[in-house]
Amino acid sequence: MLLQIPDVLDADALAHARDLLDGAAWTDGRRSAGPQAARVKHNQQLDADSETARALRTLVLQAVERHAVFFSAALPKRVLPPQFNRYAGTANHYGDHVDQAIRYAGEQRVRTDLSCTLFFSDPSEYDGGELVIEQGFGSQRVKLAAGSLVLYPGTSVHRVEPVTRGERLASFFWIESMVRRDDQRQLLFDMDMALMRLRAEHGESAETVRLTGTYHNLLRMWADS
Repeated sequence: MLLQIPDVLDADALAHARDLLDGAAWTDGRRSAGPQAARVKHNQQLDADSETARALRTLVLQAVERHAVFFSAALPKRVLPPQFNRYAGTANHYGDHVDQAIRYAGEQRVRTDLSCTLFFSDPSEYDGGELVIEQGFGSQRVKLAAGSLVLYPGTSVHRVEPVTRGERLASFFWIESMVRRDDQRQLLFDMDMALMRLRAEHGESAETVRLTGTYHNLLRMWADS
């Protein structure tokens, strides 16, 4: 599943995030990369222990935890602490790579079923910088409005194209889903969205109750909570 979700951050949250990022101290992004990724990674990141990163993590996690579409699509079991990057100047791109299958949050191992990028910069603020995600049906080029995010399978080969003007600011993080298989998450998401539309258009009915039961029985069958 590759899903774009608009307006995850409202105007106030986005303005606060940009205030926090204004004048932030950036470090070499290769410090957090594995051996393969470090060869193609040319960006900057916030120190994960910095006061700015901690404040931004709280802001991002609060936004995604209350977003119904994000929850329906990701069915999160664990969300790794969001990190924050900058592409500009000579540190302006990230070549083809695949994210690590297992990452650590302290002593806890987390499987990276889903990758997520949340944009802080608007497309008008920079040239280039598209997130390119390779999937079986071809390349998807993603460059979203500030405050929007994209979810995509952690198994995907992906890259960030060079930024040739301005700066691209974003958060990135990974999710271990309660439902491990991407095709099962897609089916559950499609069913959930259809149920929401049916209720909005026709109200509750015996049919929506039965379909809701089918949704939850499938989730019960596939989920590891």
